[in-house]
Amino acid sequence: MPRAYFGTDGIRGRVGDAPMTPEFILRLGWAAGRVLAHSGRRLILVGKDTRISGYMFESVLESGLSAAGVNTRLLGPMPTPGVAYLTRTFRASAGIVISASHNPYYDNGIKFFTGEGTKLPDEMEEAIEAELAKAMSVVDSAELGKVERVVDAAGRYIEFCKSTVPTGTALHGMKIVVDCANGATYHIAPAVFAELGAKVVPLCDEPDGININAGCGSTAPRRLADAVMGQQADLGVAFDGDGDRVIMVDGRGEVIDGDELLYIIASTRLQRAELQGGVVGTLMSNLGLEHALDRLGIPFERAAVGDRYVMEALRQRGWLLGGENSGHLICLDRQTTGDGIVAALQVLAAMVSTGKGLRELSSGLEKYPQVLVNVPIASGFSIAASAVLAEAVRDAETALGMHGRVLLRASGTEPLLRVMIEGRESRKVRALADQLAAVVRAEQKRFAATVTPAN
Repeated sequence: MPRAYFGTDGIRGRVGDAPMTPEFILRLGWAAGRVLAHSGRRLILVGKDTRISGYMFESVLESGLSAAGVNTRLLGPMPTPGVAYLTRTFRASAGIVISASHNPYYDNGIKFFTGEGTKLPDEMEEAIEAELAKAMSVVDSAELGKVERVVDAAGRYIEFCKSTVPTGTALHGMKIVVDCANGATYHIAPAVFAELGAKVVPLCDEPDGININAGCGSTAPRRLADAVMGQQADLGVAFDGDGDRVIMVDGRGEVIDGDELLYIIASTRLQRAELQGGVVGTLMSNLGLEHALDRLGIPFERAAVGDRYVMEALRQRGWLLGGENSGHLICLDRQTTGDGIVAALQVLAAMVSTGKGLRELSSGLEKYPQVLVNVPIASGFSIAASAVLAEAVRDAETALGMHGRVLLRASGTEPLLRVMIEGRESRKVRALADQLAAVVRAEQKRFAATVTPAN
């Protein structure tokens, strides 16, 4: 059923604008407490990334949970997958993350995990929205929830991350630049790699509440590439603000994206007879990944964009490995959700066991040129309603023939329409992407002119 607040990954928006206001998050904490901790142990863990608004939302969220009679344990700055892991180990009713992932500091959001460390099913999100429609109440004073802080949360998660690679895996002799995006991994990722023996050069590990994702991290890998070459490092690893995405850079400063990392993990596991089933990608996964896996005899399936859809496809097929080209990678035999640090460790373990570098490990994958253009759109703009746009898409598909793809999709977190063209000839791909984006802008302008402002 349609939901008023939940998107593809929790609730997200600009701080101060509905729904990301203190009043709403207070009520959200109460509603979530009533739904997620209705029986058994009434305990919910709360973590956050490093954006300044996290302090404000943390305080009102715990107040709402307390009003619902739920005990809260605060984890402080903690990667999203770290909250998922700790929720399981504490046997908590649920976990909540205050984060807007790769978005700028002026955005924030609320993500939820079940007691098993998985994203909430639709029915739970719908139940929370149903509670939000009710008047907020407060339990009897004797039943109010209590709040404690978990002082060793970072250390617990560091040890978990290290446990996801074989005991003998050592990174001695590796010099690694680690870009923490001034986000939630700043005090964790460098320690993980250093404790496994690497010489670590931290980058963007000094969050000030505003510099999260600002020209750094997995969404801006150029800074990492420059640092790797400047430091003469063996490789670099970049995370996003909440640590569920990872992008890597080889010693020559070339970016290794999520598709290539997914290929490295899958092909290595195939060689070790550890790959169960196939691999799930998304509509944005490069066509070259599909072809490369096919040559290895590894089944590949595309899901809608978003980790929840990748997860759904993995569960339906009983597979363990999937991800997105953005670097959101899921290894279900290691973690219950996408985990940037854990995924990076699987790649590093492959390097150690094979003695090969990043580029050599990914050499079986030849990516097709792919151009993505983001076009701002107004609420209510429909792709399907435009005959002009449909014709433009058909023209682009005809021009590409059998060796390319056209994809238009609305972002699940931002007011953008993503125009993607993929094919063998980079010039043609760029030209077609620009042409199609121009049609979208023209149709968006026409749509905006027809919208009558509400009285």
